[in-house]
Amino acid sequence: MELQFEGDELKSVLNRLRRAQGQISGVIKMIEEGRDCEDVVTQLAAASRALDRAGFAIIATGLQQCLTDAEKGERSGETTEQMKARLEKLFLSLA
Repeated sequence: MELQFEGDELKSVLNRLRRAQGQISGVIKMIEEGRDCEDVVTQLAAASRALDRAGFAIIATGLQQCLTDAEKGERSGETTEQMKARLEKLFLSLA
């Protein structure tokens, strides 16, 4: 399935991913500098949340598109159960 993002959706996901990228770079620098463990873990948790939010936004967009495709009958050869199993696997990959 190829995701089609609208302007605001794309900007939001990219901003979250860039934020996570910056936070991860910050974590690496903090470790190299020998910074306090609690500070490093706090920053790492923030990066993890940013990645999770980006992943959930991508899955939500994919879910919306899958449902639209199913209504239009565009997903050739895939049953409703197969689509459900595929989407469940996507959700579980972020759990």
